Parts: sequence; C-alpha cells; structure tokens
Amino acid sequence: MFSFITIGTNNLKKSGSFYSKILKPLKIRKVLTHSRYYGYSKIKSPKKIELYLIKPHNKKKATIGNGMMITFKANSKKAVEEFYKIGINLGAKDEGAPGPRHGQDYYAYIRDTDGNKICVFKKI
Repeated sequence: MFSFITIGTNNLKKSGSFYSKILKPLKIRKVLTHSRYYGYSKIKSPKKIELYLIKPHNKKKATIGNGMMITFKANSKKAVEEFYKIGINLGAKDEGAPGPRHGQDYYAYIRDTDGNKICVFKKI
C-alpha cells in the first residue's frame, strides 16, 4: 500500500541520531545520508528505503500532524520495550508505555524530538 513514509524535522542531525537509536531494535538502519534527508531501511540498500527523515522542501518549519501517527512493526515484545526505553532516554515524550492493547497485541507510543507520534507493536 505504501511506497515510503517521510517524517519532517527541523534538526536533521538530532532527529537522525534519535531514529538511528530507537530503530536499532527493529533492525532498521540509516542507509542514505543527504544534506536535506536521511533514508532508513531493513535492507542495506538505498533502493529499498521505506522511511525518510526530511527537512521540508518549502524551507518552512516542520510541524506535527494532528491525528497522524507512524507505526513500526516489531518482531518481539522485547524489541517494543527497547524501542520505547531508548526513545524515552533520548528525550521522547511518553504517549503510552509498552503493554497489551486491542486484545492481545503489544504496543508502545512516544512523541519524537520534533513532536511526531510514533508507535511500535508486536502482533501476538
């Protein structure tokens, strides 16, 4: 359904450091660095990027979308917990600690350093 997702940022270096650390438990890594954006993928190829951190093209301030949320899939509850813990330790705001939601699935929610709502879950 999706080709890739972009997350706007006002501080690419800070945001890149944040995402590189919280995505590590999900085995997602930075595979492309550009002066205006970074690309992330599970596969070590710039041709397989599914997530970009990007400075807005119009050079205006990046803002969060009300009601917008990006959700990453985890392979284990431990990965959900690590993602959340790393995020909080890096200054993310808690939006819902790791735990069961919607029946038996396992979720955690944070706001990144730019205020974007980010979720990670393990389907049980």
